[in-house]
Amino acid sequence: MSGHKHSCDGDHNHDETPEMGLQYSLYAKIDIENLECLNEKTEGSGKLVFKAWEERLNFEKFVESDVDEELLFNIPFTGNVKLKGIVVIGGEMDSHPSKMKLYKNRPHMSFDDVGVPADQEFDLHPDNAGTLEYSTKVVKFSSVHHLSVYFPRNFGNETTKIYYIGLRGEFSEAHRHGVTICTYEARPNVADHKADTFDTVGHEVQ
Repeated sequence: MSGHKHSCDGDHNHDETPEMGLQYSLYAKIDIENLECLNEKTEGSGKLVFKAWEERLNFEKFVESDVDEELLFNIPFTGNVKLKGIVVIGGEMDSHPSKMKLYKNRPHMSFDDVGVPADQEFDLHPDNAGTLEYSTKVVKFSSVHHLSVYFPRNFGNETTKIYYIGLRGEFSEAHRHGVTICTYEARPNVADHKADTFDTVGHEVQ
């Protein structure tokens, strides 16, 4: 079931709220080196749309799709995220994406994988200023270490253009269990000490 929410009604006015930059600061928690954007026309351009709220209207940085209108972002975080909302500033005219699907904790998705049911999907409306926020189901997106965002189509153009993707939510450091794994790996492997019994060609086993 798709849906959308205006965040600019009532007391939610982006332009008059100075803390918007803090609310949309999850871009700084992205493992940007490992972020993937599939079907981007210019290599590395998909990373440019994750930027500070104050930079959202910097239209010099954008990503455009290549062979068709589809774009797929694989976004790894440096910890766990509770995702609450997304803002998408798309291209002019018909190049603005018209639909968005979110997938939680499915690293390295490809276009072959997007047929599985999304964790949430939205019908998008043209937004060239960042005034629309799409609210996520917070319970479902409460522990996200990897987010895939799929834009299957736009409003009729051959290619899709996106200037900004803003992510609102909370961040917490990931808990590492590496010590436990290392202690298991440090145990001697009995098979290593039986190698000489299989040495049938007479080579000395070191």
